[in-house]
Amino acid sequence: MPIIDLSPAISPELPVWPGDPRVRLTRPASLEAGDAFTLTELAMSAHTGSHVDAPAHYVRGGAGVDALPLEALIGPALVVDMGDADVITAGVLARLSIPPGTARLLFRTRNSARGLMASPQFHTDFTAIAEDGAEWLVAQGVQLVGIDYYSIAPYDDLAPTHQILLRAGVVIVEGLNMIAVQPGAYDFICLPPKLKDADGAPARAILITKEP
Repeated sequence: MPIIDLSPAISPELPVWPGDPRVRLTRPASLEAGDAFTLTELAMSAHTGSHVDAPAHYVRGGAGVDALPLEALIGPALVVDMGDADVITAGVLARLSIPPGTARLLFRTRNSARGLMASPQFHTDFTAIAEDGAEWLVAQGVQLVGIDYYSIAPYDDLAPTHQILLRAGVVIVEGLNMIAVQPGAYDFICLPPKLKDADGAPARAILITKEP
């Protein structure tokens, strides 16, 4: 049962969204310093590394991450390779022959080929899903969508894609490390901490290779 870890390690070198605080790891107590134990203090944005977006992120009065349906976060998933696509539109999605009833869809884009999640520099020219692409996904009944950089939506047009998906109850997973992932069917697990009323939360996301 090979497992593929999709979550980049959380460290100060991890890229963050412009204006968000960088990851800060400090040691209030340390065995090396003579303390009785080692204790790590962590400070960062809830949207750092691999993370989920809750409706509250873009929908006024929307549910927090503690109310996300666990059923959407665990189960069969399809990984699709978007090649050199600059933006994922409805037309692009329609040409992928995605099987009807696909509940969880993860996009491996040129973001992975470019190593964006491994770069400490933030990039604004990442591949993302256009507004009509989000509408297409909702119409197909997709429950969860994941992508390999910090936003499911284009940098210069963030709100529409997020709002369409989140209002429809689609769980968004961003910041996935998809470099070593091949297209195909997997089992997917992505569990964020139960942060009450939070607009998002970091998560450990994995793929489990299906047995032949």
